[in-house]
Amino acid sequence: MHWLEELFIQPSSIQTLLVLAIIAAAGLALGKVKVYGISLGVTFVFFAGILAGHFGADVNEDMLLFAQNAGLIIFVYTLGLQVGPGFFSSFKKGGIKLNLLGMAVILCGFAIAIPISLIHKIPLTEMMGLFSGAVTNTPMLGAAQQAALQINPEDADTVTNMSLACAVTYPFGVIGMIAVIIILKKMNRKKPGQQTENSGPAKPFITEFQISNPAIFGKTIKEIMSLTSSKFVISRVWKNGKVSIPTSDTVIGPHDHLLVISGKTDIEKINALFGEKESKDWNKEDIDWNAIDSMLISRRILVTKPEINGVKLGSLKLRNIYGINITRVNRAGIDLLASPSLRLQIGDRLTIVGEAPAVENVKKILGDEERRLNEPNLIAIFIGLALGVILGSIPFGFPGMSVPIKLGIAGGPIIVGILMGAFGPRIHLTTYTTQSANLMLRQFGLVIYLAGLGLDAGEEFFETVFRTEGLIWIAIGLALTVIPPLTVGICAQKFLKTDYARNVGMLCGSMANPMALNYANTTVDNDEPSVSYATAYPLAMFARVILVQMVILLLA
Repeated sequence: MHWLEELFIQPSSIQTLLVLAIIAAAGLALGKVKVYGISLGVTFVFFAGILAGHFGADVNEDMLLFAQNAGLIIFVYTLGLQVGPGFFSSFKKGGIKLNLLGMAVILCGFAIAIPISLIHKIPLTEMMGLFSGAVTNTPMLGAAQQAALQINPEDADTVTNMSLACAVTYPFGVIGMIAVIIILKKMNRKKPGQQTENSGPAKPFITEFQISNPAIFGKTIKEIMSLTSSKFVISRVWKNGKVSIPTSDTVIGPHDHLLVISGKTDIEKINALFGEKESKDWNKEDIDWNAIDSMLISRRILVTKPEINGVKLGSLKLRNIYGINITRVNRAGIDLLASPSLRLQIGDRLTIVGEAPAVENVKKILGDEERRLNEPNLIAIFIGLALGVILGSIPFGFPGMSVPIKLGIAGGPIIVGILMGAFGPRIHLTTYTTQSANLMLRQFGLVIYLAGLGLDAGEEFFETVFRTEGLIWIAIGLALTVIPPLTVGICAQKFLKTDYARNVGMLCGSMANPMALNYANTTVDNDEPSVSYATAYPLAMFARVILVQMVILLLA
């Protein structure tokens, strides 16, 4: 049995991998347990690692450091790839307001944490560890640890104490944020989910209109589109009961019926333009679109040809050449309006309406070969990881600072991931990964990072929690969790008239708290919290990773 003892107890590269795998498996199994419908999910890996460290699990330190760093790099890079396509578009229209509110939450947190650190003489590094746990943001912790190591590469104890501080406050970060949502819900007098503003990108909505506005009689669709700033797509036109696919030169007459795809908030403006909205609900899932007219079919076609990646939809001139209509584009599960300026990406699903031969021709142009998407595009992944590590290692010197600022292994990869996700298709770089592949990589990196993080902090965790210092840490963590989002949430709700559903989604995004988002979704009847979460989350994640490094390098 000597080999078994050597395998599990004697520190080595193999033993480290074995211990991390056991911690990860145990944590993920515990993560499926729900209490009152709420689960910490993958975060249980963190606490499984703490338990292993507490009971004396000893591993090779170099291998543990490598696993933690590799896991963090993979996680933040794939996270950047995920949020990249919507990162810059989130600043448009109402998204600016939500992102500003999210930044207010973040800055309010720093404004509380730094004075507490100075007044109570808590080391700033430990305070940033407490702050990371309070906002349930492990990439922020990783960035803070990297900044601390820039100041003193040999100070391993400081890095361990930061992990310990994060572990103490993390559970209360989840509980505190859920408490904030409960308070805001009780304060909300309007029906949850009631829409009062446009806070994000338009979600396609289908409406039928009858032409009764004399001002557009005899005008072409191109001429009519120039009369309004609203963006919409005319999918079908009924003239004397006959259905056809319109082109920009189609002339609209009295009593024609149009099937229009637009953002839901633009319907009233479009109604004023066309004259009369029909009552039929065209948004039901069970509508047989192919039965509307036997000559027309509706197909969903995948973009799989590399040469189409990054090309503007309007530049393909598919409507004019083939007489088809593109009614919507589905990207990563989200329906987008098929505007001429929309740049197509590998993996987009286009809903095409037209005659069968024309649809087949468009299918050949776009590719529609699903097996191509099943092949992992690893080149872009490894190029991105390499560029992220290089960017994170570049020292940026500032006047008056003895230590140059580096973005580190948390900041560099997330910036490169965002840029590649947003602009990769424009330079014809295929960054597409299936949702399942991206989630797999992201979760794998996070699990390895959390397992190592917990193992590193576990030895002193319980003795810290059950002493005066631990109780003080818990109190500070609760203050950092509750005060910033509750203050901003109340102001947004009372003074800026932000809808409850969008408000709590924005707050969960600014706190990077998917567990609280799951709870918020149960309090409304729509997906508005998730939309607002996606709008505020990318900037919030980026800002926390960068700001925490600047705070430590400037003030620690």
